[in-house]
Amino acid sequence: MRSWIVWATGLLAYIVAVLDRTTLGVSGLQAADRFDASPSVLSTFVVLQVIVYAGAQVPAGLLLDRFGSRTLIAGGAALMATGQLVLAVTESLPVAIAARAVVGLGDAFTFISVLRLVPHWFAPRRVPLVTQLTGICGQLGQVLSAVPFFAVLTAFGWTPAYISVAAIGVLSIVLTVLLVRNTPDGRATESAVSLRETLASVKTVWLRPGTRLGFFTHMGTQFSVTVFALMWGVPYLTVAQGLSPTGAGMMLTLSVVTAIAAGVVIGILTGRFPHRRSRLVLTIVISNALIWSVVLALPSPAPLWLLVLLVVIISVGGPGSMVGFDFARTFNPGATLGTASGMVNMGGFTASLLVMQAMGVVLDHAGGYSFDAFRLAWTVQYAVWALAVVGILITRHKARRLMRLEQESMLLEGFRTQPETQR
Repeated sequence: MRSWIVWATGLLAYIVAVLDRTTLGVSGLQAADRFDASPSVLSTFVVLQVIVYAGAQVPAGLLLDRFGSRTLIAGGAALMATGQLVLAVTESLPVAIAARAVVGLGDAFTFISVLRLVPHWFAPRRVPLVTQLTGICGQLGQVLSAVPFFAVLTAFGWTPAYISVAAIGVLSIVLTVLLVRNTPDGRATESAVSLRETLASVKTVWLRPGTRLGFFTHMGTQFSVTVFALMWGVPYLTVAQGLSPTGAGMMLTLSVVTAIAAGVVIGILTGRFPHRRSRLVLTIVISNALIWSVVLALPSPAPLWLLVLLVVIISVGGPGSMVGFDFARTFNPGATLGTASGMVNMGGFTASLLVMQAMGVVLDHAGGYSFDAFRLAWTVQYAVWALAVVGILITRHKARRLMRLEQESMLLEGFRTQPETQR
């Protein structure tokens, strides 16, 4: 029971992090009015946040391997609450952008720290499923931003909405300090590692094919739904596709529900068929590209059923990206798992920030928010899908070859240690 309490408290911190991450996505039009921002400037809010998030992944992983989950979860929550509070009261564009960067930094500490709790508190057979549950249940934060946060924003305005989010962050800090422990025996890390050894491990971790396979897995599966939820989904659905703000919010809620259902299935499949994980990932990436191709090929707004199908299919990419962390866990020892997880997490968010910024530039040059401008802007996704597929195929081959060599070496070593009478 204690393991579930620790995990649930960490999960709450991650839910709050996703809420903080996605608030600007549903308040983008209000932010444009409040700060008098063009589409490209507005995208800078989220892009800088994601740049900080992605850039902090490896340092966060190193800190996690050294200090453990509890410290980083509480510290991340404090940074995010501070950033949201500043954003609530400021009307200065530079200050607001800096506040979003602080939110991104706090967000960077949270997810991989919660994931680090899972192998310490649960049996190995449960780890893939609980890992999936962490990722998909965390997306409830997106529901909180799309429904109650958006309702408070609409009814009471910008400042009360963002102050309420900051208050939830403070609650998360208190619960983390009271309830979370890094391991059942309280240790922060599995072994005492010097700072020099920790820094030297970065190159070693990246050179493991399984780490890079996780990186490209995360990149190819996650970025499309992240861009949709964080920045351009609501403007696209309301302006280009003609949905009401309420309808757009329901689409984001559908995205979360889909991710939860798909995550349970993916968690079970990856646990039972670990050697088929990369095939599952490639299927998700290709299905994302195909559904966007169908929608973008239409010369006019898509019918509602097709938009629903689009949201459902791209939302599977969220739990699909969690397979990348499973690759990291499989091919890395526990002492460097935080660093490996940080590297994997960079994949999708690096791709997301590049696509978000590129879309903002395309929208500016295409004349602003319109059906044709969005239709053109979404095509920048195809370059990322192509890169991710190539990366998955190459690193999968290298990881499989390394695994075979290790298995052959173990068999040979076992043969050599056998008494001669047993050979």
